[in-house]
Amino acid sequence: MPKPSDLLQGTLDLLILKAIYREPVHGWGIAKRIQLLSGDVLSVQQGSLYPALHRLEQQGWITAEWKDTDLGRQAKFYALTRDGKRQLERELESWDRLSSAVQLLLQRA
Repeated sequence: MPKPSDLLQGTLDLLILKAIYREPVHGWGIAKRIQLLSGDVLSVQQGSLYPALHRLEQQGWITAEWKDTDLGRQAKFYALTRDGKRQLERELESWDRLSSAVQLLLQRA
């Protein structure tokens, strides 16, 4: 059985973009939000999260800004750019197509 942290290849970008859709969030908050909203089924490890955040920032889909957290510590907060919002829409459409195709296969097999 797959571990809870195992994600389909390519879904991490979608999960990160969706996690920061409403408001800027720091890295630890992104990981916690994904875990919480998935009912503790998905867990994104730092070794996967931070390289993905860096890559998304390089692609221009997110921006990063150092801010104080609720605990008074500095953390890098990530926010969607306009291009990031468009990419999120593309990722959601792609996910819908993929999940529908898998569902059809499972029903017909």
